[in-house]
Amino acid sequence: MMRAPIAGSTALLTGASSGIGEALARRLAPRVKKLVLVARRVDRLERLMGELALANPHAEIAIEPCDLADRTALTALCDKLAQEHVTIDVLVNNAGMGDMGMFDLASWEKTEQMLELNVRALTYLTHRLVPGMVTRGRGGVLNISSSFGLAFLPGFAAYIGTKHFVTGFTESLRLDVAHAGVVVTQVCPGPVATEFEKVAGNFTGARAPWFIELSADACAKAALRGFSRRRALVIPGLGMKVMMALHALTPKVLLRLLALPMARWLRRRQERHLAEERARAEGR
Repeated sequence: MMRAPIAGSTALLTGASSGIGEALARRLAPRVKKLVLVARRVDRLERLMGELALANPHAEIAIEPCDLADRTALTALCDKLAQEHVTIDVLVNNAGMGDMGMFDLASWEKTEQMLELNVRALTYLTHRLVPGMVTRGRGGVLNISSSFGLAFLPGFAAYIGTKHFVTGFTESLRLDVAHAGVVVTQVCPGPVATEFEKVAGNFTGARAPWFIELSADACAKAALRGFSRRRALVIPGLGMKVMMALHALTPKVLLRLLALPMARWLRRRQERHLAEERARAEGR
């Protein structure tokens, strides 16, 4: 079976400054000819570039600081790549953010930023880079999504909506470009030990069970292995594979009933959390 074109390729990786993105960068660098790292935090990108260049002298490591949620900055990045004739063989759409809380209590500013990053930026980058892959008859797109893209749960309405978009988009894109030999894979991990919960604003204090949480490196390893094997869907970790299989077999009406108590509990916790934040802001 033909393998996805990682070896000797030019790869662009978004969200490279931490978590799964950093782990992917460390695993891609020994295998590619050139690795373009994209993220907002310049200091982290520069530090990572230095480490990767030292460990992988054969590979060219480049950084492109960019806030992908900023439409102007994203367009400028794509234009720069085109003007400099940088041919991207592999696009890894890893950048993303989450938000936790009941939708009616959520900040619109954060919700909009999440939609820009998780949906628009991913789609726009793919639209700019995939036509070249199709023309050349080779290439690949690896979308790092979430197991939430295959499920639903209270407290994550907009975030889960973005991941359902990624699922539908990736599956359909895979069919659109299959004739040209372009590989399209999505990775749907469960909980991963990253900064995700901090950014999402976990106000509950609850943690994922140990038997389903993975390290960022384990997730990156499974993602690249599945992509190399041209898989359509990768669910890293045995625990999550079992959980998602059970979820798929459970009638949705039962899943909704089981989730209702969780929705009530989350709302109470969030309302209490917001009240405490208001009290602190008012100096009480």
